[in-house]
Amino acid sequence: MVKKIGGFRRKTRYKLARPRRERGKLSITRIFQKFEAGDKVILEANSFSQRGMYHPREHGKVAVVKEKAGRSYKLSLKEGKKEKNPIVHPMHLRKIKV
Repeated sequence: MVKKIGGFRRKTRYKLARPRRERGKLSITRIFQKFEAGDKVILEANSFSQRGMYHPREHGKVAVVKEKAGRSYKLSLKEGKKEKNPIVHPMHLRKIKV
């Protein structure tokens, strides 16, 4: 058997990197964001922390908040014909303004 090369964040050097002007400490308001069930959010990874991060293939997708799960939120995400339910920390989410 061939040994698997790479891990969870393989080939994501530029995809998950923060823009130059947003580097540094993370604002506290981003960490303690509140969402309600039914809110639409964009999955926007913050490379500051890997805690509660989703799979990189879901980066930039729109999801719907289902419920709160501890500090994080359980989302409903359509990926092809399947519905995924990732649990994501609020620092990796951005609310869509309607």
